[in-house]
Amino acid sequence: MPTTTKDALAAALGADNVRDGAEPDEVCGVRPQWVATVDSTERASAAMKVAAEHGLRVVPKGSGSKLDWGAAPTAVDLLLDVSAATGIVEHAAGDLVVHALAGTPIAEVGKTVRAAGQQLAIDQPLPTATVGGVVATGTSGPCRHLFGGVRDLLIGITVVRADGTVTTAGGKVVKNVAGYDIGKLYTGSFGTLGVITEAVFRLHPVAAEHRWISATTTDPATAGALADEIRHSQAVPTAIELDRPRPDGPITVCAQLEGRPTATHDRAAELAAALGHGARVLEQAPEWWGSHPFEPAGTGVRVAAEPAKLPHLLAAVQDAADGLPVTTRGAAGLGVLHAGLPADTEPAAVAALVTALRARCEYAVVERAPRAVLAEIDPWGPVAPGLLTLMRRTKDQFDPEHRLAPGRFVGGI
Repeated sequence: MPTTTKDALAAALGADNVRDGAEPDEVCGVRPQWVATVDSTERASAAMKVAAEHGLRVVPKGSGSKLDWGAAPTAVDLLLDVSAATGIVEHAAGDLVVHALAGTPIAEVGKTVRAAGQQLAIDQPLPTATVGGVVATGTSGPCRHLFGGVRDLLIGITVVRADGTVTTAGGKVVKNVAGYDIGKLYTGSFGTLGVITEAVFRLHPVAAEHRWISATTTDPATAGALADEIRHSQAVPTAIELDRPRPDGPITVCAQLEGRPTATHDRAAELAAALGHGARVLEQAPEWWGSHPFEPAGTGVRVAAEPAKLPHLLAAVQDAADGLPVTTRGAAGLGVLHAGLPADTEPAAVAALVTALRARCEYAVVERAPRAVLAEIDPWGPVAPGLLTLMRRTKDQFDPEHRLAPGRFVGGI
């Protein structure tokens, strides 16, 4: 009979799949006592049943590419590694649907469906990002402008609850949700409501041709006008992105168009002519397209406002920078931008920047930052009391003992 928690985990999962935590396993500086590797929903359920029996605090992990995003957990007893749960369960090309295990890299899913002339429109700047990690953090790329974000593309999900119960929501076809779409609740929850083990996504056909229209200005108001003109045009852009390498530097607004051969180029040429400001048609995306404006060890801050207030966002970042080397990039067409800072930026200066942005923007969330920065400021920032109360009640329902990624999410949830 098992006599220790580690023995119990080994008995459930096999001794080779359980080990002591080490420095590389740390979550925002918090080291887990143990790491358990699982390769299926059933194995994840077995691990969570042991965790429930022994009162273990659990943080799920995929490739680890976003493990240092969000707030540091208050404690981690068990790091549940689902990176071995890989593979495409089903690709129903005729229904434009793909079902994958949580540890599967998004890039692998994309490669599989592209062979059938389809795409999963979750373009990720991190090449190792996995299905589960992308859903847990709710991160999308430029194509969100036309195709929607993760929660719009997710039509089915399998999750292991804190007590080891396996739950499934949604299904295998696009029009399958009756009542509350619980998959949206798990999207962006940072592992605080359950361990995501499988996901079903809707797909879209791959266009035959892509073109990009790029225009550069030094004026935030002009950049906003360019983005608005593209957004309201009949060109139907797939994405409208923006790049500003320094706070007072040139602003490049770039739109992606896609569709049939020749016709897409013609639409791009017409749009470029209408925009003026030296707009030109590109056959390849700019080098910065779809990438984060911060290095893996740097600080990334996400700010947002209504799309029409894009000039206000740009001005807010410029004013708050106060001499810091801030790079700004993001979805100009959606009013969501990312401000990036080098890893060696003084933590107090980063905290001052975030505080200034929170005073001027609808929200400013620290996506990831060095530990010294996280010690200076809450990455999530203030939340409306009514909303926070609702979120805490949801946490109480899904994880009554608060053992799943404790402290990782908004308000210390």
